Amino acid sequence: MSKFTAVMKEARSCTLCAAHLPLGPRPLVRGMASAKILIVSQAPGTKAHVSGLSFDDRSGDQLRTWMGIDRDIFYDESRVAVVSMGFCYPGRDAKGGDLPPRLECAPTWHPRIRPLLKNVELVLLVGSYAQAYYLKDTRRKTMTDTIAAWRDYGPLTLPLPHPSWRNTGWVKKNPWFTEDLLPVLRRRVAKLVS
Repeated sequence: MSKFTAVMKEARSCTLCAAHLPLGPRPLVRGMASAKILIVSQAPGTKAHVSGLSFDDRSGDQLRTWMGIDRDIFYDESRVAVVSMGFCYPGRDAKGGDLPPRLECAPTWHPRIRPLLKNVELVLLVGSYAQAYYLKDTRRKTMTDTIAAWRDYGPLTLPLPHPSWRNTGWVKKNPWFTEDLLPVLRRRVAKLVS
């Protein structure tokens, strides 16, 4: 068994924060060592928790549209890896919104998994949690400012908003995202998955 396979098997069996997870642990981390695209997002939602597939919901449909790929390519672990900031569904807050990813997850697993993904040529930082963790002090004042400065993080890293329906208004208010960033994203993804 390769080191990558062993670490992924261990990550998929993680119960580190089980006591804090309303639906129990079900770590969703995907990918093979050959993957050229890495998606770092927030945490699985309830639909993904049930199905066992990251982004198995409307947000995933939107992300795949942004990337210009279908489900078959997206879920081909030899091409696309998904290593979220939290591997398990974290639950909801008092207002009904999703809780942030558990703080234990990324510091425990990302330093072990990320160096083993040696073929990655594009890292999509989806949402503010991923951007804060990976961009650190190079992140701009707001998520909009960070994404607007996307050229400054390339060619390896590309910050994106979360593809949730809640961000539909954000996309409309920032036409540069659709006009400038998405065509570049689609070209890069197409090249890497061909």
